[in-house]
Amino acid sequence: MSYRISLIAPIYGVERYIRQFAESALGQTYEDIQFIFVNDGTKDRSMEILDELIESRFSHLKPRILIINKENGGLPSARKAGLDAAEGEYVLFADSDDWLETDAVEKVMAKAAQTHADIVYFDLVKEYGNRSSYKREREYTADTKDDFIVNMFNYKSFGYTVTKCFKRKLYTDNVVYFPKLGMHEDIYLMCQIIFHATSLVHIPEALYHYRKDNPDSFCAQSGMKRHVASTKNLLDLYEHYRDNLKGSPIEKVAGSILMRAGQHSLMHGYDFFAEYPYLAGDLRKTRISSRYRTSVPMQLIVKIYAFFKK
Repeated sequence: MSYRISLIAPIYGVERYIRQFAESALGQTYEDIQFIFVNDGTKDRSMEILDELIESRFSHLKPRILIINKENGGLPSARKAGLDAAEGEYVLFADSDDWLETDAVEKVMAKAAQTHADIVYFDLVKEYGNRSSYKREREYTADTKDDFIVNMFNYKSFGYTVTKCFKRKLYTDNVVYFPKLGMHEDIYLMCQIIFHATSLVHIPEALYHYRKDNPDSFCAQSGMKRHVASTKNLLDLYEHYRDNLKGSPIEKVAGSILMRAGQHSLMHGYDFFAEYPYLAGDLRKTRISSRYRTSVPMQLIVKIYAFFKK
């Protein structure tokens, strides 16, 4: 069976939030949705609450609901499981501790029908419990998609997967790698999806609410753990394209990935140079750029360190 869009939501440890999320997802005003909930081996009552909600209020949607049960493997593997099972022309990810505007999918699909864009992206609201913060994205087209990718890496645009609805064929018709770890996994995936897109369109409206007050989220962990996980993820992405950087999804950001690895090696005492023997040599060949997230002075320090590193 085919759908216009598949909405994919991994579920793990969200019993405090799953009801609000599921009500916002299953209560969408748009009808032609395949709902995919991926149980990533959660140990709490998240799935029980979801099942009860479906039975009591959304039983009419059962033919369009797919629940995937798998062993815990982390967010990237859960998203991949959902994407591999998706049947929609378009795909939209959501995190099950967040929530959507009830007409979010309707507005996204109206824009998709109007423009036939490969990617429809939109704004979001960050929710901090006692306050909200509207986050507006920049305008990009297919001609400026390289800028989109660069700006995701330097934090001037949002790498969030959950604010980008994309045609599933961008994944099925191209070689797209998935991250192994759960930090900057959005940027890892989306830089590849955006690279393969031939058209992008922006909806200047916040359709998604991103919860920032969940103490159990990965982003709530210590800075060092997050930076180490992020660096390992992005170096893994770099390794996929290292031998063929020109014309690849990361051609414009490879230097940024390497500089960040050098910076975090120096700042956090984690020896990425030892774990990734090519790092020093590749950094020595990397040009300094003001477009990288790493400051220019720090890039100079990293270059000097790499020069003396064997």
